[in-house]
Amino acid sequence: MDMTINTPALLFPAISLLLLAYFNRFLALANLIRKLHDDYILGEKDRNLLKQLHNLRQRILYIRYMQALAVFSFLCCVVAMYAINKEWKHVPELAFATSLLSLLISLLFALLEIAVSTRALELELGDIEELEKANLFTGFRSNETAAENDQKN
Repeated sequence: MDMTINTPALLFPAISLLLLAYFNRFLALANLIRKLHDDYILGEKDRNLLKQLHNLRQRILYIRYMQALAVFSFLCCVVAMYAINKEWKHVPELAFATSLLSLLISLLFALLEIAVSTRALELELGDIEELEKANLFTGFRSNETAAENDQKN
């Protein structure tokens, strides 16, 4: 396969946008962790806090891998372009293949991170649904009891 310098250069904008998206996910996660930490310090301990912390640790790990693999992919693209420029044999193909593989693994970690973040949202929704059920039935029973007491009087 004859590779031109344009072949690995095609990945530059894609990887750059991917790194930006990964960085934004990291910042959102960092803000969430800081908020949970502040809530913990203020004494507002949520019963799901330990589950959330485990979930956040897992997400941080995945984001670290995502970012590292995307940067490695970017570096491999640069090596492929340099090897094409120097007209080395087989190095550009190997570097570009490594770049694509690294990008693929990075995307797989992104998929895992999305699955874990979805689980975190389900924890929050489950907590809200439990509160809603309790409030609904508690309010309903209170109204029933008040109505029964009014009928007795």
